[in-house]
Amino acid sequence: MSEPEIDALVFDVLGTLVDEPAGIRAGIRELDPSLDDPGVEGLLALWQQHIDQEQRRMLDGGRPYLTSDVLDLEAARLVADAAGVDDPAAVAALAVSGRRLPPWPDTVAGLARLSERFPLIGLSNASRTALLGLNAHAGLRWHQALSAEDTRTYKPDPAVYQLAVTVSGRPPERLLMVAAHAWDLRGAQNVGLRTAYVARPVGDPPTSSDGFDLYADGLADLADQLDHSSGDVSSR
Repeated sequence: MSEPEIDALVFDVLGTLVDEPAGIRAGIRELDPSLDDPGVEGLLALWQQHIDQEQRRMLDGGRPYLTSDVLDLEAARLVADAAGVDDPAAVAALAVSGRRLPPWPDTVAGLARLSERFPLIGLSNASRTALLGLNAHAGLRWHQALSAEDTRTYKPDPAVYQLAVTVSGRPPERLLMVAAHAWDLRGAQNVGLRTAYVARPVGDPPTSSDGFDLYADGLADLADQLDHSSGDVSSR
């Protein structure tokens, strides 16, 4: 029996379509231009650890939900303290560096190509305000952009993926979740979405136990595979 066709693509944004570490790294260099590369990388790791830890605490019920804007400001304060910077304006500028993320080289053209065949839905843990800013900065073009803020939780909570299902008006098995993070795709699978892993220099690569429907080297490769299958995606 053939697998159901895909009616729409659901894209993770941070890491999958934009280079999140590069944007935060640039913000840290602006905070303290005297930092060497190891210093910048250490502060970037501090930022990432805080965001991951606090989102996990919220998912586990250990902390009430707060938007990504609040978490970014907390991370910026931690980084500024570690760098010995106490300028409130500099901290505020660093906090919004996550809205100035560069797209991967294939992102804009890849989305344009895919949009000729499918409705495109962005689904991000970024707040509504942050998502608007980073979409504009990176030139991301959507038919619909959805923020996890609307569910007051974060991926991989099933409620976030269900948001895309509800908005699309289609059954989950007719949606293809595209991400560079295996944990994100596993979360989508738990709600019944089809899955496509796209390799990026950052992200969470699949393990041998993962069984995603498609594996692509980039958006052009993903588009080629979908063209070849005429939208009919079969599990591997």
